Amino acid sequence: MPRTLDDVTWPLRTERLTIRRAAPSDADAVWQYRRLDEVARYMTRLPGPLAEFRESFAEAGRLGVTLIVQRDGQIVGDLMIRISAAWAQAEVAEQAHGQQAEIGWAFDPAHHGNGYATEAARDLLRLSFEDLGLHRVEALCFAVNEPSWRLMERIGMRREIHAVAESLHRSGEWMDGLGYAMLDREWAERNRRPQR
Repeated sequence: MPRTLDDVTWPLRTERLTIRRAAPSDADAVWQYRRLDEVARYMTRLPGPLAEFRESFAEAGRLGVTLIVQRDGQIVGDLMIRISAAWAQAEVAEQAHGQQAEIGWAFDPAHHGNGYATEAARDLLRLSFEDLGLHRVEALCFAVNEPSWRLMERIGMRREIHAVAESLHRSGEWMDGLGYAMLDREWAERNRRPQR
């Protein structure tokens, strides 16, 4: 049976960070950086006024996939992990349930340049493969969002997709999209080798 985020012992700890499940009380701190243009410009939805953001942030569907990243008790960013079934033929569909996830992130620009996003995203992959036992993890972004796809490459994800003019941005422009992924066997291989 696939493991879920409820099966994980929280919080997670990396060398410098604490990663935990989001709570409704985190909304104000997350809104403070998600409302900034450099963060919001490539997010799926603008955060809107604080009262509306608090309401949407507290919805079960959002809280259930959101993780908070803290450094010394201060929120520096948030992560998303949405677990789903892999596509499968009908006869084996049950075995594909809960076998993959989409991941994503948003970090407070005040903390950029410290490697926190890389450290947190690496641990998100570790969580996905080692704690949850997933088969595949993917991440998507606009092709012009270079910081995001560079992060995907830093954590060892492989570019699988470059889709031309496939995403309509709120500016009205059709933009290219990129898709990166990693498999459980790739994670295992990377982590068998000594790190440089």
